[in-house]
Amino acid sequence: MTSSLIQRFVFAVIVISCSLHATAQPPRGPFVISPQVHADKKVTFRYLAPSAKEVKLGGSQFGAAQVAMTKDSIGIWSITVGPIKPDIYPYSFVVDGVTVMDPANVSFFPNERFKASLVDIPGETPLIHSIKNVPHGTVKYEYYPSVEGSTGSVVVYTPPGYDQSAGKTYPVFYLISGTTDTEETFFKVGNSNFILDNLIAEGKATPMIVVMPYGNPMARIAEQKKQPKPADIVGRDSEDAITRAKLFETDLVNNVIPYIEKNYRTINNRNSRAIGGFSRGGGQTLRTAFSNTDKFSWICCYSAYLSPQEMDSRYKKLVDNPTQTNKDFKLLWVSVGNEDFLYKSTVEFIDYLKAKNINHKSLITGGGHTWMNVKDYVAQTVPLLFK
Repeated sequence: MTSSLIQRFVFAVIVISCSLHATAQPPRGPFVISPQVHADKKVTFRYLAPSAKEVKLGGSQFGAAQVAMTKDSIGIWSITVGPIKPDIYPYSFVVDGVTVMDPANVSFFPNERFKASLVDIPGETPLIHSIKNVPHGTVKYEYYPSVEGSTGSVVVYTPPGYDQSAGKTYPVFYLISGTTDTEETFFKVGNSNFILDNLIAEGKATPMIVVMPYGNPMARIAEQKKQPKPADIVGRDSEDAITRAKLFETDLVNNVIPYIEKNYRTINNRNSRAIGGFSRGGGQTLRTAFSNTDKFSWICCYSAYLSPQEMDSRYKKLVDNPTQTNKDFKLLWVSVGNEDFLYKSTVEFIDYLKAKNINHKSLITGGGHTWMNVKDYVAQTVPLLFK
């Protein structure tokens, strides 16, 4: 075969290969921009579903719990809402009754049960959770030996300058997400790293390490043993809730804290450890701190409570000796929104602390059981820690 024939043969093979590759690619639909945040703080959401009979926007912060969207000639459903108060909001689409994430959006809400998307509506001036032109800390994922032979996971924030100051040690804030949230939620939804960066840059917060553990070790054990995930807790005051909280406490005290103190430059005493949490994580915070007064001096409870009955039965020593309790805890913070479904129980807990002469700080805000509130609570409490 002549060189000319060889060249023509190779060229034909390339053309055929390219044709086969091209035909193997799935067809692409029209490019969809969603969400689109406008200058007037209105937001347009879009979802491509030519065959769908009905698409709704899920997210009660935009009006009704589910808002009907309109379909155009090429099958893109859309709706514009607002103006919306600047913040970060979760949302989803309900397509013919099935809830889905926004495929055009890479930002999502990590959770065991649902996967919402997130839209960030910026303020005219950057909000406390926004990325600002300040020194930034570092966020790492760590894995450690956990309960019942499982491998646990935590997200760890180290403050700006940590890697450059080899001889410096830091206090630690253990920050626990809510029911069905993961170890990523305070990071990816709560923007805790940016809140810390901004407050440290403003001189309002002590540089600290923040450790964000997974609050459901029972689910992790089941997953790693290839077993079904356990059902959600029924009743926040139930024996099941208390048993699971004890498992988390055991993991945190016996595994997480030793791992962090071995691998990070921490100040290892109770006055340099804080613990906080939202919802289920707030209950875990209270139970862990009240059972380990030698470990924590700073307590931040967001949208959570313990009942008077549990306080009287399980933490009688703290209740009966408020003078010592007030010496032990440099901060006991409780906050909740007045539209939160846990508002009544949380206020009852605050009133209980008052009646028992246990020092605390409380904050009642507007809004419900939301991460919009939680970001505010973190921003309010971090400046109080380790002072």
